Amino acid sequence: MTFKPLVMIPTYNELESIGLLIRSVLALPSELEILVIDDHSPDGTSASVKAIASPRVHVLDRDSKSGLGPAYRAGIEWATSHPQFTHYVTMDGDGSHRPEDLLSMLARAANADVVMSSRWTVGGAIVNWPKYRQFISQVGTSYARLALKLPFTDLTGGFRVYSARIIDQLRMDAISSNGYCFQIEMILATHAAGATFAEVPITFIERELGRSKMSRRIVLEALGKVSLWGWQTRLSRNADKLHYVK
Repeated sequence: MTFKPLVMIPTYNELESIGLLIRSVLALPSELEILVIDDHSPDGTSASVKAIASPRVHVLDRDSKSGLGPAYRAGIEWATSHPQFTHYVTMDGDGSHRPEDLLSMLARAANADVVMSSRWTVGGAIVNWPKYRQFISQVGTSYARLALKLPFTDLTGGFRVYSARIIDQLRMDAISSNGYCFQIEMILATHAAGATFAEVPITFIERELGRSKMSRRIVLEALGKVSLWGWQTRLSRNADKLHYVK
């Protein structure tokens, strides 16, 4: 089958940054297609994407703002109904993920079911991110690594490539996280499905336009769910597989 990735970008009020990001992805030396999953942004994000008028750009309009996890699940449902796509890229809409880093990630996708970007491995870098946000990210990954017995260096990053094959093995309706904890749960689920992994260092750039969606509620959701999953894993060795894998 021809290698055909779909870049999925969830948005809510990303009018200031989304156009530049899309044009940068379209300019890459690869015929990538893009799906913008918009959570009913009142600032006109969806209309601005549609105005680009490229056959390689698709928009999935949702009725309300319901969080990152539901947006990605809706995007994956859309993608699986288009079987020409062999891989799904998850990418933030605020410009923090550089399109040029995507090329090295796609190159690794030939030999891995899941390619994870990493800010914290050798070669990774952070630009203009506040120290407290770096602390939250590093502590979050460290805690999740310990609680869930996962070996990866950046479990909270959202820049990834998933093969359609591994996604097809998952019960996506069992992945219940709403906020950024969705990123951790996806690795927990794909790991349970026996996925092969690769980590690629990236340069993460703090957004210059718009406002961050991070909140105390999102952090607390992640803490609570990771703790619960950790206990479930210890109580039943096959809990994750039975829960997430078809």
